Amino acid sequence: MDDKRPQNGSRQRIDKWLFFARISKSRTLAQERVSGGHVRVNGRIVRQPSHLILPGDRLEVALQKRDIVLVVVAAGDRRGPYEEARLLYEDLTPSMIEEDLLGALEQAARLPGSGRPTKKERRAIDRLQPGEPWSED
Repeated sequence: MDDKRPQNGSRQRIDKWLFFARISKSRTLAQERVSGGHVRVNGRIVRQPSHLILPGDRLEVALQKRDIVLVVVAAGDRRGPYEEARLLYEDLTPSMIEEDLLGALEQAARLPGSGRPTKKERRAIDRLQPGEPWSED
């Protein structure tokens, strides 16, 4: 008998499931994420890595750069390849807006013509204006 292997539709520890579904790189990191209060199950914060989840449970996981919303479809048997792990959940994460996709450097870049003119732009403006700008006539 193989008692350690979860049957489809059975309960599974949340830290183990996060590891099998490839949401966390290791079970230790999954345990830290759960203990830190970064995981919600059906809208309630879970702080015990031993919390058992069932298929149909809705998980909200706060990752470093984004938040994801998942619905548990099945319990995992092992940490397999991505294609196998993808079958364990349904992703309900809303699409990211464009500002979130841009990095800090891209967000800091200004649009041409906005803000203070550059030295090159100032010289072009001075060439368009009649007379010398600093002359005392």
